[in-house]
Amino acid sequence: MELNSVKETEVLIVGAGPCGLALACDLARRGVPAVLVEQAPALFPGSRGKGIQPRTREVLDDLGVGDAVRTHGGPAPVGMVWQDGRRQGEHDMFRRAAPTEAEPYGEPWMMPQWRTQEILLARLRELGGEVAFSTALTGLDQDTEGVTAHLTTGPVRASYLVAADGGRSTVRRALAVPMTGETVDPAPMLVADVRVAGDALDRLNWHVVMGDAGFVTLCPLPGTADFQLVAQFKEGEPDTSVEGVRALVADRTHLDADDITEVLWSSDFRPRTALADRFREGRVFLAGDAAHVHSPAGGQGLNTSVQDAYNLGWKLGQVLRHGAPVALLDSYEAERRPVAADMLGLSTRIHRGEQERGAAAQQLGLGYREGPLSAGRAGALVAGDRAPDGPAGDGRRLFDVFRGPHFTLLIVGADTEPPAFDGSSSAAVHVHRTDAYGVYGKGLFLIRPDGYIGWAGEDVSGLGSYLAPLGLGLDRV
Repeated sequence: MELNSVKETEVLIVGAGPCGLALACDLARRGVPAVLVEQAPALFPGSRGKGIQPRTREVLDDLGVGDAVRTHGGPAPVGMVWQDGRRQGEHDMFRRAAPTEAEPYGEPWMMPQWRTQEILLARLRELGGEVAFSTALTGLDQDTEGVTAHLTTGPVRASYLVAADGGRSTVRRALAVPMTGETVDPAPMLVADVRVAGDALDRLNWHVVMGDAGFVTLCPLPGTADFQLVAQFKEGEPDTSVEGVRALVADRTHLDADDITEVLWSSDFRPRTALADRFREGRVFLAGDAAHVHSPAGGQGLNTSVQDAYNLGWKLGQVLRHGAPVALLDSYEAERRPVAADMLGLSTRIHRGEQERGAAAQQLGLGYREGPLSAGRAGALVAGDRAPDGPAGDGRRLFDVFRGPHFTLLIVGADTEPPAFDGSSSAAVHVHRTDAYGVYGKGLFLIRPDGYIGWAGEDVSGLGSYLAPLGLGLDRV
């Protein structure tokens, strides 16, 4: 192999699902060259991961697609339980809360996964990126300087490789990284996107049909004419063919087979949970379903995956663009693997009916207090906490101040003189002062690019030493 025959990039991302697309968008806005490859000829066509939790909406807003998500999605419908062809009454499956100053999104947002991916791809193209479809990874080699990926279209040499290629990850298998897990439910399940004739089924509710053979749900997908069908099979195996889906609906609901006018996509699966033993192998990182596989019941898989990307993106940016020590990348596994383990436990308990879809499912309470990048406390908050939204004091919201690939030194109700940052740090860290705000209390808070508090204090003491491992520094204090 001749060196000049190898395409070179800084980051190679394998898999153009929500995780890979989100990471590609984040790197693109940081000016980090990345190649995103996908073995399929097009984006995934199904609705599979349709629930977007409040925390993920905040992430997507920061990535520049908040308006598109708002336009094309909608609130989760209230459940309607059916039995023997009759409505039994409504049952809301979700915790709903009114938006607050600190938490602008109070309930889950529904949008089919294919739409989420389309929105992220459009954003990536706005940022100058693209997906190389019909491009599969066949093997990889790595050394102390980088990774050589062998693709069906030719070799690519990258400083780092990120596996976002799903639960059956080719990259993870090539690395021989084990996954530890269990079967959540022995009953296989079918999921499909269908269209229902005329007024055969209203779109006001998430319809849940109970029966001896297993439950069937039909959820209207906002912004489309479609329903997502999910069916449990206590006996037998799912038939994912068009006629099989129609027969299932006729057999187990009050609808006729002809009421299903189209079956746009269908698949079967067995609910399971699995967690990779490690999220990093040298210069290769596992993210999304390549690192953790969830039961769909908790609505955590896509959300945890996008937030993996959000955590890893800024760290790669600091190392590749701002001279941060490579050791910063160790914090990815240290922070994200415990979160993924917690979310796996939550989704399993929800699937088994042991826990409701409450506040924990919204992921607003997740943080990194015990993580290696969290230091100090001030006012009402501890480093590692999610940085709340609120009035910025200049007509904007705090999330407007935080939005973008930068850090923010937030000075709340304190008379402290802002420090001067050295060199490129002055562009990488934005300083914003605002009046005392109850959710924060008074103090100084360094907000990471992913919206978590990295450092907090009553004054700037200790800030300089905290910044150094991030590739940042002060001229004076």
